[in-house]
Amino acid sequence: MTIDTKFSFDQEYVKGHSTKLGEPSWLQELRLQALSKLEDLPMPKPDKTKIDKWNFTQFKAHTVESAPYTSLKELPSEVATLIDADQENIYIQRDNTPAFSSLSEDLKAKGVILTDIFSAAKDHSDLLQKYFMKDGVKVDEHRLTALHAALLNGGVFVYVPKNVEVDVPLQAVFIHENSDATLFNHVIVVAEDNSSVTYVENYIAIGSFENGVVNIVSEVFTGANAKVQYGAVDTLAKGVTTYVNRRGVAGRDSTIEWALGLMNDGDTISENTTYLMGDGSTGDTKSVVVGRGEQKQNFTTSVIHFGKNTDGQILKHGVMKDSASSIFNGIGKIEHGATKSNAEQESRVLMLSEKARGDANPILLIDEDDVTAGHAASVGRVDPIQLYYLMSRGVPKTEAERLVIHGFLAPVVNELPIEGVKKQLIEVIERKVK
Repeated sequence: MTIDTKFSFDQEYVKGHSTKLGEPSWLQELRLQALSKLEDLPMPKPDKTKIDKWNFTQFKAHTVESAPYTSLKELPSEVATLIDADQENIYIQRDNTPAFSSLSEDLKAKGVILTDIFSAAKDHSDLLQKYFMKDGVKVDEHRLTALHAALLNGGVFVYVPKNVEVDVPLQAVFIHENSDATLFNHVIVVAEDNSSVTYVENYIAIGSFENGVVNIVSEVFTGANAKVQYGAVDTLAKGVTTYVNRRGVAGRDSTIEWALGLMNDGDTISENTTYLMGDGSTGDTKSVVVGRGEQKQNFTTSVIHFGKNTDGQILKHGVMKDSASSIFNGIGKIEHGATKSNAEQESRVLMLSEKARGDANPILLIDEDDVTAGHAASVGRVDPIQLYYLMSRGVPKTEAERLVIHGFLAPVVNELPIEGVKKQLIEVIERKVK
């Protein structure tokens, strides 16, 4: 039996929700247009993963109100550990409520923006409209992107003007706490010409969930000679079905680096695409995954080359334990005219039990002659000789497995460009492999 995908919110509800938030007319119209297209659009079709029985549309409540925090001292302990003591540039969302926001006076004076998506819609309407679901993720790509646009209920907007280099990380923490809460989060990070920024986000679940739904869209834009380092550690709960689409659009001689710890405990579809539009642009994606229990996941990472002399790198390592299964799709595509470009990828999956499943699918689509491209992929089980050697030295089996896992993931974790993400990932991995 398939999940009922009939949409339970009508135009009157969506319009009323938008009006209540005080949104500009263009955003309300975009919501209503997305709603009108919803039923006619297909569901996404992730390669080798059947999602017809997954629940992406049925949930208890569209929005819930949670109390804001007056200071970071009020944060739950599991959230507080994610934040450095001296972090002053941070946005925290509690379920669907903007709960805390802080940006240094120095960055404000330089024109940097770090604010919730709805404040951005009111206070920076023209700027937000320029980027929102136009050149990155399109509203009508499929049913889940349209659903996201229609029911947007959270997110953050980060903007760095021309010639501004932000030398401290900006952080967003999205807390999923209320069991009725549904997240339709939209994140936009913009670095104009000759600017740079490091942005780190955490999705963290507190408590247990059943039949929860999370729908995340992130869009990153870099102008000429700009750089964005985007780090994320996702730890949503077992009972939550997640769709996440993170997409970057890179201008001339710019760089987008992704450092992703994909650690959800529920069924997950994850898309990560970087469009190398400008000549000399670079896209670099490093991902670490640990699956456990009976969860099913599909991870598709793509770098699409349009500009000349572009460089795309994909590095993914995943560990599957218990009865978990995951598909790892890597796509390097060089379009006609993207001469002198380079597309490289590596995907490796380690399975810890007989019932665990992993599948790595490297794909190269080359429509130009004067390029370089390569791929590597492997799927295998824990080497019993490694375990035997460790156990013969007095190491218990569970500890031996833990050491093997850390060794397998270390080549990716150690290469992550953001120290905070690296530290958080190590701690999450430690919890998940016990």
